[in-house]
Amino acid sequence: MQIELKKINIAIDGVSGCGKSSTAKEVARRLGFTYLDTGAMYRAVTYGLLKEKIDYQNKPALHDFLTSLEIHFTAKEQGWTTFLNGENVEMQIRSLEVSGKVSEISAIVEVREKLVELQRQSAREGGIVMDGRDIGTVVLPDADLKVFMTASPEVRAQRRQKELEENGVNEPFDKILENLLERDQKDSSREASPLVKAKDAILIDTSTISFEVQVKKILDLANEIMNERAI
Repeated sequence: MQIELKKINIAIDGVSGCGKSSTAKEVARRLGFTYLDTGAMYRAVTYGLLKEKIDYQNKPALHDFLTSLEIHFTAKEQGWTTFLNGENVEMQIRSLEVSGKVSEISAIVEVREKLVELQRQSAREGGIVMDGRDIGTVVLPDADLKVFMTASPEVRAQRRQKELEENGVNEPFDKILENLLERDQKDSSREASPLVKAKDAILIDTSTISFEVQVKKILDLANEIMNERAI
């Protein structure tokens, strides 16, 4: 008799540019789980507010924007594409303009409440891999597996520069590094859902390990949990 493993929820948090999104996508693909890019969700909201020139300090205007908000992801051969209200915004949400504003907008209580609600709805049936900055502490505090990823600022800046170049965007290394350090400070010091490692999260430093190694570490942890629960 074949034992069917119960799908679990996996929360992957970490600093900007540490590789958590790429890792989460591959973990989800290999497990046959659903991937939810919460960082892209906040970037999509940021892009939408900037594009529509909405004053996000204006509560009624912000409320109207969030009420009509629709974000979804479509799988493609190379990864995932982010759509905001039906528009493909995958390239636009990776710009430095969005990167420079996303921490500020992510800290707005109304924005976080709306997106956390959407994220929790997605995880109700299990089989979700979700990455962000407060998944294990706020969004899914009962996640079956929590991972916190980090890497040195210089390594993260190199990776972000490569990612931008692959999307046809050329930015100086120093500017990217400065942006990452600024985001670290904002994310860790904000009042609403600051970036912190959950007490029960497994720490993985990706500075000197390969992509395959970091993926395998999380897969091994996930399979161990699922096998234990199948006994």
